[in-house]
Amino acid sequence: MRVLVAEDHRVLARTIATGLRRQAMAVDVAAAGDEAERMCLLTAYDVLILDRDLPVLSGDEVCRRLRELQDPPRILMLTAAGELTDRIYGLTTLGADDYLAKPFDFTELVARVRVLSRRAPKPPATVLRFASITLDETRREVSVDGRPLELTPKELAVLHLLLVAGGAPVSHDELVRTVWDEHLDPRTSAVRATVSRLRGKLGDPGLILADKGEGYRLCD
Repeated sequence: MRVLVAEDHRVLARTIATGLRRQAMAVDVAAAGDEAERMCLLTAYDVLILDRDLPVLSGDEVCRRLRELQDPPRILMLTAAGELTDRIYGLTTLGADDYLAKPFDFTELVARVRVLSRRAPKPPATVLRFASITLDETRREVSVDGRPLELTPKELAVLHLLLVAGGAPVSHDELVRTVWDEHLDPRTSAVRATVSRLRGKLGDPGLILADKGEGYRLCD
């Protein structure tokens, strides 16, 4: 799940982002409304946690503009204005999908984000196969030669990208951009370490090859 937190209070934004990352979500942060809008136009977020009182461009205006997109993210309004009339305005007039008043319980925030992500339009469920590897996208289950594997969310996301590529190379930058988030240092060894663990779980190091200068690809 990919989430954008649009919140100008730095401590609160960092707290929310850190907590959601611990829930295996990829999280980006925007501190102003125009930045949030730009990021949503460039990246397909599942959920946008949107503060109404953002600088430059208000959260209300961001919500209105994003609702004009063909496939907007689900929007959770996060604001200090928690009166009934404010909630009704946010949900009906602005078109937000959910509304949570500050202060809030973090476990409730996580629950609401997960519910919103399930409401997002999903492509038809498919089973991806390559060589001896099978990935059931609906059940998020992976097997090799019928042997089930237990993968971490990052390992599963990396394998999914490689399977979709169907043997074509997937670049290091694409893996960082899709599986992690914008805060990951592109020079980090996180991608290499995740691929190494994935190779070990697949049981055949030759199933994932490193193409120098191009990234990683599956090989049968």
